[in-house]
Formats: sequence, structure tokens, C-alpha cells
Amino acid sequence: MSDSQTYPADISSICFSREGKRKRISSYDRTGGNDDRIHLKVKENRTIARMDQPGMITHIWMTIATDSRLPEKDHLRKMVLRMYWDGEETPSIEAPIGDFFGMGHAMSRNFVSSPFQMSPEDGKGFNCWLPMPYQNARIEVENECGQPMTLYYYIDYEEYTSLPPNMLRLHAQWRRENPTVGIDGSTMANSEFQFSGKNTTGDDNYVILEAEGRGHYIGCNLNIHNLRDTSQWDWPGEGDDMIFIDGEEWPPTLHGTGTEDYVNMAWCPTQEYCAPYHGLILPGKDNWKGKITYYRYHIQDPVMFQKSIRVTIEHGHNNHRSDDWSSTAYWYQDEPHMRFPQLLDVESRLPVYEEEL
Repeated sequence: MSDSQTYPADISSICFSREGKRKRISSYDRTGGNDDRIHLKVKENRTIARMDQPGMITHIWMTIATDSRLPEKDHLRKMVLRMYWDGEETPSIEAPIGDFFGMGHAMSRNFVSSPFQMSPEDGKGFNCWLPMPYQNARIEVENECGQPMTLYYYIDYEEYTSLPPNMLRLHAQWRRENPTVGIDGSTMANSEFQFSGKNTTGDDNYVILEAEGRGHYIGCNLNIHNLRDTSQWDWPGEGDDMIFIDGEEWPPTLHGTGTEDYVNMAWCPTQEYCAPYHGLILPGKDNWKGKITYYRYHIQDPVMFQKSIRVTIEHGHNNHRSDDWSSTAYWYQDEPHMRFPQLLDVESRLPVYEEEL
């Protein structure tokens, strides 16, 4: 592959000649039959793809069902996707499979963004278009459901004789804090609970990403379950985003003005909306009750770091609120990467339901 070649392909460069070989690993039936899926036993961790030559994954498609066709509640949080680059021992990508493809709460829903799409029927066709270069690669799926599951997939990639220089590796990390540590607002006026106090450190913010090395952050999906029991105005946002680059102290260079502002929206949004780089997949119920999902992808405006990055956001102004927050962060960096926090056990990953509150 030529160092000067435009990569990755887009509509403006697709007419230029390209080096390499287009390849695919899929779940097709090797017998020639129609059982075009793999069957994952309970607790099975299966390597579904291994590439031993330099290359780049350009697209992944997946869909999931149960072997028995009986429903498996929350399977999108119970199944975990992991990817390893260049013979590393710990994954560069580790997330529940639904969260990786752009939406949390163990839900699927039709939406369109540039890097991720959940497609009909009912969002169960998962797509990722982020380029993933490697010298060699391994992809695993673990089934922590209570029954065997079936997985259909395409992993489309290009194989090269060598990688161009300066290609970073894709990383993705899932986190959850349930509930976030807020304050007891039972004796406060609602306006005081929502707006009072000053945050001059960012220490107690919800952490979306903490990484060390050199690279750039390219965004996240954010999932909030509003757990506050009140009939008063109950917007769970009002949290400023604060991104600390290379060990800087408060106030960071990148300091925002509110949750909806970080995701490029305004005035406590309640409408579903999908754009290439930002969206509101799930707006919540009346008074912002229940489950909400946003995304913000820094494709046109990646956040570069040379030594470290800490991407955070307040959970309510001054971190007053105690809601269920989860997120998947995406970034590129040089290897080696900082070891991820231990992935929560399956019970601690499951979403909260209204009847449980």
C-alpha cells in the first residue's frame, strides 16, 4: 500500500486505484447449507476472527438471536465484544455488544450516524464503519446469557503487504456508575438542587474515558437512566463536560456548558434526532424520566493528546444527581495502552427497570 494513497476511502477518493486485497470473515455455513451463524454455548468465549497479516478492518456487521427463539432479556449487555491488536494480552476494545454498536440500556433502536448504525428490523442489524488498522488482529465474543445464542457476522477488511506509517489503533471502553454519587436534595428547593453550588475541580465528575499515551479521542455514546423520584422539573442534564488533556488542572482547556450542549443540542431536548456526528436516540419519557441515549462523535474535531486524557462530565450541575450513567468511549492511540478497569460482572451490567425502583 502506498504511503501517499488517500485512506480510508470515501466518496471523494473512491475513484483512485487502491492497493491491497479485499477480504471477509463471516459466519457463513461452511458445509454449503443455510446455517449461516455460529452457536455460542452458555459462558463460551469464542474467537470469531483472526487476521495474521497487516491490514485494516473497514466494516463490521452483526446480528444476534437465541438458539431456542425464547427471549433472552438484556442479551445486548450479557454478550461482550473484545478486540486485540498486534499480539497484545489485554484487549483494546472491550464492551457489551449493544453498547459498542452505539446504544446502551441493552436496547436496539433504528438510528443512523457516520461511524455506527443500528438498522431494521428494530435496530437489530449492527454496523460499525470505523477503520481499525493492525499488524495482526483477534476478535472474540463472550456469551454470558442464560442460554445458547447465535451470532451472524461479517468482518470486512483489507490486507496489505505493510501498514502505512503513523496509523493508530482503535480503542473502545465501556463504563458504568449506578448510581452516580450525588447529594441528598430532599430538604432543598428544586431550583437549589438543580443549580446551586460550584464545581472547581471536576474530581467527582462521571468519567467517560481515562487513557495514557499519544492519540486522539473520537467520541462516545452516553446513556442516562433518570432515577430521581420527583414530579418537579427533573432534567437530568445540566452537567458540564470537562476534558483534561496531558495532566492539566481545572479549568481544562475544553470546558463545556451542559450535557445537551456537549452533544450539540439545546434546551433540554425531548425529540429523537440522528445526525452523522451527534444524536438523541432515546429521549426519555415525560419530564425526562426513564432511559436516555445520546451520542457525540468527534470525527471532524478529534481531541488530540500527547501523554494522557481524562474525559469527564458532571452528573447534574455540581454532581448533585444520583442517576444510572453508562458510556462507551472511542479513541485512537499508539500501543501500548493503559490497562482498562475490570469489566463489571454480568449482574452489575444489567439495566435498571421501573419495577425495580
